[in-house]
Parts: sequence; structure tokens; C-alpha cells
Amino acid sequence: MTKTEKAFLFELLETPSPTGFEMPGQRVWASYMEKFADSVECDAYGSTWATLKGKSKKIVMLESHADEIGFMIKHISKDGFLYLDRVGGSDAATGRGRRIQILGDQGVVAGIIGNTAIHLRRDSLANEKAPKVHELWVDVGASSRSEVSEMGLRVGHPAVYADTPTELGKHRLVSRAIDNRIGGYIVAQAMKKLAKVKSKPPFTVICLNAVQEEIGGYGAKMATHRLQPDVCLCTDVTHATDTPALSHAMYGEVKLGEGPTVTHGTASHPIVVERLISEAEKGKIPLQHEASSRFTGTDTDSIYHSRDGVPSALVSLPLRCMHSVVEMADYRDVEKTIDLMVAFVLGLKSEDLFHQSL
Repeated sequence: MTKTEKAFLFELLETPSPTGFEMPGQRVWASYMEKFADSVECDAYGSTWATLKGKSKKIVMLESHADEIGFMIKHISKDGFLYLDRVGGSDAATGRGRRIQILGDQGVVAGIIGNTAIHLRRDSLANEKAPKVHELWVDVGASSRSEVSEMGLRVGHPAVYADTPTELGKHRLVSRAIDNRIGGYIVAQAMKKLAKVKSKPPFTVICLNAVQEEIGGYGAKMATHRLQPDVCLCTDVTHATDTPALSHAMYGEVKLGEGPTVTHGTASHPIVVERLISEAEKGKIPLQHEASSRFTGTDTDSIYHSRDGVPSALVSLPLRCMHSVVEMADYRDVEKTIDLMVAFVLGLKSEDLFHQSL
């Protein structure tokens, strides 16, 4: 990863883009993609895609999602405290005592999610439970509802945690919003590598950075209907289950630093999966395996049944501590995921249909 590539990744991670309010991050992503894509476009709800023309009009889509979890102002009390609702799968249990950024009409407003001192909770500690989201209160330094309004804040404004990226050891990245800003980075780097190949790729390549995955994959659904890809590789994060107290019998075995995973079952087309495994073997790319007996919980579930069906597969990046401010990824897994996507695209042939046969 070059300094320029890392700067792009860190800018993506630092730019607040909660579900429904993804455009700040989309502008960062689009500006980067314009340097090597043939075109960059955006739809009504903000899903953004870059196109690299290939030898064929057939389309291979590399998909990620742009949104992150967060909060939204639900109520403002008369004495100037804010109360929240969740945007996506935010974990209220980790909310107390954290700094947040609220995206108001006059720009970003800093706030803190309050934490009553342990001294004042002493009598209730034995029976204390994790707070519910409506029990979290936010202090923005105001003393009244009118002062909050003067800051440009109202009910309905979104917020994200203020935590920014840091690195641990030689290979580990820690940040909020790695889910799934890292996917946007991965598909961008895949297209960048493909653009540097002397000959055009076998298929036209569309990299889609879709909105609203965290609430149901609606951005991917809309964009796939419009773009009509012939085959799709989705990339998202998956749970690294190599931390204490996690049962492999319940959650499978996925390790950080041992390469991306490929998901088997339901949304994943078996022929596309077979091709991914073959390309990984040829390129000596480490590949882990996951089972999905009902659904993947990613945009793949919204893409594969679009129109007449889109042969799709899910390639995932192992992630520790998902949906927290200390999500952890391994740079080596990131690079191997990029390598796998590039190998898949370059291995396509004009006659590939990825259709089942009787």
C-alpha cells in the first residue's frame, strides 16, 4: 500500500457517512476513481459507480457498500440534552462515554454521549445492565433547546462516533467504519490495477459503492436493476472468530491475517465460487471458507435475484470487533482480497455465462 493509497483509505474512514447520508464519503470515493475510470456516475439516492470499458459489453460488477452505522437525533430536551435513535446496527452497550460528530445544518457539531460517574451509580451496580438506546443522552455544551437550535441542530440530524484510524503492530488497522469503507477501498484498488493492464479487461468493469446496506441493501438493489451486470463479486467484512470466547461450532472459524473468505450457499452462485477458488489456487492467494445456509446479511442478498438473476459471489474481509469503534482489519488480507478480485476479472472469457446446465 503506497502513501497515496493509505491517505485515500484514511480519508474514507474519517469522513462521516452514516446510512442515508453517504454523500460526503461518496464524493471522496468518486474523486479518487475519476483518475483511472472511464466514467463515474451517481443515482438518485447516492449509490456511485465507476466504469472501466472492456473488450466486451458484458459487465462484471465489483460491489461494496458506502454507509456506516451511526445515530440520529430523536429528541431535544428543554435543558439542551439530545436523545438518540440508532442508524443501522449501532451497539448502545458501547455508547456511554464516547465522543460523537453530529452532522448539522451549519457543519459538524462535537458532542459526548454522557456517562454518569461510577460513584453515583454505586448502589445500582450489582444489577446494572447495558443501556438501551433511548437511555443515552448527548451533551453538546448547550443549556437549552434554543441553544441547540442555534448550533444548527434539530431532530433528524445524523451522528457518528468521532474515532479515527490508528495502526497496531506491523499489519493491523483499527477504526470505526471499516465496515465497509474498506470495501470501497478494495474495489477502487482493484479497478486501479485493472486500468494499468496494457490490454482492456475481458468484460467491462463496474465498481459500485452502494448506499443503505446497513438497513437492508436497498442501494445495491436499485443500482443493480439499473446497471444489469452479467456477474458480480460483492465484498464486505465478515466476523474474524479468532478472539476469546467465540465458538467455532456456532460461528465458524475465520482468522485475521489468513486471507479473504468466500461464502458458500444461498446467494453465492456455485460456478462463480468455483472460479474464485480456481483463481485463488492459481495465484497462490490464501482463501478461507464460510457457510451461508439462509442469507449472507450483505448486499449479495439484494443483487443476485435482480431481474433474471445475477450470478454472484461474496468475498469477505475478516474483521474483529465489528460494529464498534475498534474494528480491526489486517492489511495483508486487504491486499489479498484485491489480488483475488483482479485475478477473477482477468480470468474471464468472452463465452463465460455462469449459467447452470441440466
